[in-house]
Amino acid sequence: MGIQMKKKRIRVGVIFGGRSAEHEVSLQSAKNVIDAIDKDKYEVVPIGITKKGEWFLGNASNPLLNASDPKLVKLNKSNENLALVPGKEDMQLISLTNSNADAKIDAVFPVLHGTYGEDGTMQGLLKLLNVPFVGAGVLGSALGMDKDVMKRLLNAGGVPTAKFLAFDSEDKIEFASAEKELGLPFFVKPANLGSSVGISKIKTKEDFLPAIKKAFQYDNKILIEGFVAGREIECSVLGNENPLASLPGEVIPTHEFYSYEAKYIDERGANFEIPAKLPQKTVKKVQDMATKAFKVLCLEGMARVDFFLKDDGEVIVNEVNTIPGFTKISMYPKLWEASGISYTELIDRLITFAFERYQKEKKLKTSFVK
Repeated sequence: MGIQMKKKRIRVGVIFGGRSAEHEVSLQSAKNVIDAIDKDKYEVVPIGITKKGEWFLGNASNPLLNASDPKLVKLNKSNENLALVPGKEDMQLISLTNSNADAKIDAVFPVLHGTYGEDGTMQGLLKLLNVPFVGAGVLGSALGMDKDVMKRLLNAGGVPTAKFLAFDSEDKIEFASAEKELGLPFFVKPANLGSSVGISKIKTKEDFLPAIKKAFQYDNKILIEGFVAGREIECSVLGNENPLASLPGEVIPTHEFYSYEAKYIDERGANFEIPAKLPQKTVKKVQDMATKAFKVLCLEGMARVDFFLKDDGEVIVNEVNTIPGFTKISMYPKLWEASGISYTELIDRLITFAFERYQKEKKLKTSFVK
């Protein structure tokens, strides 16, 4: 009987951290992805990015320090700074501090939330590096990140959203006009950020200016958004051209609203109903609207679509997250588990979709031939 050769594993670069206010969330998400990935099929190459934008090779067995404490979690940095160079069929990863250390990367799983990771910036770099990567491309990522553009496009595509106003830092912003247009309470939030960072709920005039200043600390464009009374429903989407929607789940915040602290710091910050207790008709309505929003925004791979379900049965999209959380309490993987897809299988499918898109794009011509 002949000796069986062990099949070569696919090398996946998991990029995490980054120059974002959601840096710590990214660390928690990346640890879960690294822990759950099929080690027999994939070899993980952890690539950490500091808040200053420094890239380095992470520790595959222990990528984080204080991993169990969301308040103290941080990168376990190595002394190997990295350079990324495009290859013929994959990406070359080269250590700048150890001339003998280099590796080929077959695919990338960017677990980067927020600015410089979820907004199309990283996706553009990965396209230039000629490597398959998980999640939406440049356009879908940019659309999903900018809540102003996202909501305008969704509305134009027949997907309802809450009423909102958008302002740049040079605009005149008045409480009286916002109250007249939206009523009270309303929310103030940065246009280009996630994880509820920089969001304030406005109940009185005294809350207004501090909230405006707070939001502008994170972005040069902000949204003032009307309050929608209703249940908070979330739905996970998976796929490329023919996306699938998971069973919906419900978030029941124990805080004033589903804030950053409620999501990632306070383990009792919210209760989750997975799957949500909804009539089958409403489940179908949420799933159909989730996949429609996914297509309208030109998304690929994955997204979590967040809804408000009003008492009269109307379903309104709150926002779409193109790199949803993968922490131990995050809804995206939990909803797929409830729908019959395990965490490990979910990661495998996401990487498969990345290769499928890459192969499809490779068939496009790059030279003009008559």
